Amino acid sequence: MATKEPTINSNRDESTELSKTRTREAADRTLMAWIRRSLSFIAFGFGIAAVGQTLERTVLARILGVGFVAVALLAVAVAMVQYRQELKMIEASDYRYKPSLPLGIISGVVLFLIGLFAVVGIIIGPLVG
Repeated sequence: MATKEPTINSNRDESTELSKTRTREAADRTLMAWIRRSLSFIAFGFGIAAVGQTLERTVLARILGVGFVAVALLAVAVAMVQYRQELKMIEASDYRYKPSLPLGIISGVVLFLIGLFAVVGIIIGPLVG
């Protein structure tokens, strides 16, 4: 009895499904990384607010703390939207890569602006008050 050789199409289908599985797992890891990063931002924001209260710099500390928490919430929201879009693309029969919003660059720019605001506040604060 002769064994049936796999056809080219069945190998391609299996390869495609494995690629989709790997892409899905990568999307899962990316989402979890953004969640971890956002939790760090939130904790850092609360820490800044707490230290600011002990140093009697409450206005600047609250603004910076809220800024970090806001960046974290925005990053998680955008990451979840990107994750859902990626899953829809993977589930489509004609999956093609489509570049998405550079979340890392955007959050980096926003954090840079928050840091710049902090530096200006720290330098100008003693001069004004």
